[in-house]
Amino acid sequence: MKKNKKDEKAHSFKNYLFMLKFVMKNSPGLLFSLMFFDVLSNLPWILSNVVLLKYIIDVVTSGVDLYRIAVACIIFAVVVVLGNLGNTLFYEVYRPQQAEKLYYKLYSMIYEKAAKMDFQAYDDPEFYNDFVLAMNTMSDRVNSILSTSQDFVTHTVSIISITAVIVTIDPVCFIFIALCVGIMVPVGRLIAKVNVEKKKVMTPLDRKNLYFSRVFYLQDYAKELRLNPAGEMIERRYNKNIVDRIFTISPFLKKQWILYFSQESLPMTLLICLGVTLYMGYKAIVTKEIGLGSFAATFNGVSSVSNSVFAMTSWFALSVRENGLYVEKYKKFMSAEEKIKDGNIIKKFDKPVPIKLENVSFTYPGCDKPTLKNINLEIKPCQKIALVGYNGAGKTTLTNLILRLYDVTEGKITVDGQNIKDWKLRSYHDNFAAVFQDFSLFGATLGENVAMSENPDKEKVLHALKESSFTKQLDNGVDSILLREFDDEGVSLSGGEAQKVAVARAFYKDCPFAILDEPSANLDPVSEYSLNEAMSRAAENKTVIFISHRLSTTVMADVIYMLENGEIVESGSHEELMAKNGKYAYMFNLQAEKYKEEH
Repeated sequence: MKKNKKDEKAHSFKNYLFMLKFVMKNSPGLLFSLMFFDVLSNLPWILSNVVLLKYIIDVVTSGVDLYRIAVACIIFAVVVVLGNLGNTLFYEVYRPQQAEKLYYKLYSMIYEKAAKMDFQAYDDPEFYNDFVLAMNTMSDRVNSILSTSQDFVTHTVSIISITAVIVTIDPVCFIFIALCVGIMVPVGRLIAKVNVEKKKVMTPLDRKNLYFSRVFYLQDYAKELRLNPAGEMIERRYNKNIVDRIFTISPFLKKQWILYFSQESLPMTLLICLGVTLYMGYKAIVTKEIGLGSFAATFNGVSSVSNSVFAMTSWFALSVRENGLYVEKYKKFMSAEEKIKDGNIIKKFDKPVPIKLENVSFTYPGCDKPTLKNINLEIKPCQKIALVGYNGAGKTTLTNLILRLYDVTEGKITVDGQNIKDWKLRSYHDNFAAVFQDFSLFGATLGENVAMSENPDKEKVLHALKESSFTKQLDNGVDSILLREFDDEGVSLSGGEAQKVAVARAFYKDCPFAILDEPSANLDPVSEYSLNEAMSRAAENKTVIFISHRLSTTVMADVIYMLENGEIVESGSHEELMAKNGKYAYMFNLQAEKYKEEH
């Protein structure tokens, strides 16, 4: 157990050094400047409590000209002003610029990795948590590591410089300092250990608190909270979490109180307030070996050293441990290898070619039960294929496999006789247009959202929007900004309008294959009919694979595949399946009957 803890500490320190090396590589001046200017701003004030104080008292007690005090204070003021001038320039000009450059490099690497990582990584909770932490916390971690490092250097310089001054006054005082450090360091380690343990047990409770905050400030929950008594339920659970927090944290607070008292009060009281005061007071008053200035300087100096030791031992180990854990997650995320590997084939098809699935099975990572089992089907060029079935049947998973967002667990998928694993991913994806049920719009212009690029062809965009039945008039047309993340005047679209923009992407992208996952889910019946008509026209020379729960849409399909529990249970045209009077016919008649009843 002790070995594991020791290894964990060493690993945390290595991670801490890893991030310092990253800072050194990408902004070497920032780290050294932080340390230099922090020492520059703090050391004069620290030494003034020792050296300047001693000088002033010595001048006053010796009876020499008091103008020397004024000269010393002026020199000190000039040093402080010049130091503040340098600090202001550094902290207000240089540091923000360098920090932005550092964050740019850090997040460029994170974003590049995020864009390349496998889609299935989102299904791995551990990996996804590392991803979220890397996205949300690394700038704070860099700041924390820099702050810890500069404070450590400042305190170290303070301890060394003040100790050197004190030793020149009376070497015996070094014994008091050594005893003080000898008591405070091991107690400080215990404090750090308790803080780490407290952080560990409080993290799940902190996560719950963040959830409660999100519920009450995110718009996603606003309607439900106002129309239902869910708010009262959440408040009660929040109250319970607070009780749990108090119960959980109480034992640690008691330990911390005892340790902080032992570390701060005992050394300060016994060694500094009593030990140094009595010893130096005796030499100043009784034996007259030192002056009152030396007495005051020594007392202040030893107190300052003990305070620096207290700060370093209390928080430095905790900071290294905590930041090390976050950096470990960042390193794990950045070093993760993509499981979906690039092949060598680079090819853009001018027209549709056959797609074939042979004995395809797929099991999601971490699951024992396969989502798809032994799927065999062949999609001929320009065919319109419909995938139907109840929720969880495997329809979306099947299209994700064809798009190679996942790799099959067993079997293979071929396009024009070539295994899709042999393609370069970018080249392969360029042959497909896809509209997802859970589509997203981006903080960009309408034209960029349709073209999914920075240089949209305006005429093609307008045509694609027309085909998708997008008729909303915007002040700046296709140059109108959507969403308000980058523009306060950004346009917010309704669910149906947003879906039409997503559908327009499929019309804009000139490729032989289209995969549509519930493309009309948010559309009204009239818009759905117009969309189906437009799809029929646009897809004459394309292979189309679509998923729809509205079976009235599937009538246009050449072949319909009915999936149930990950297997194809029926296939054929609409007329053929209706004649079989099987599961598809049952679902279709059920929807048709329901539609008649509602109308």
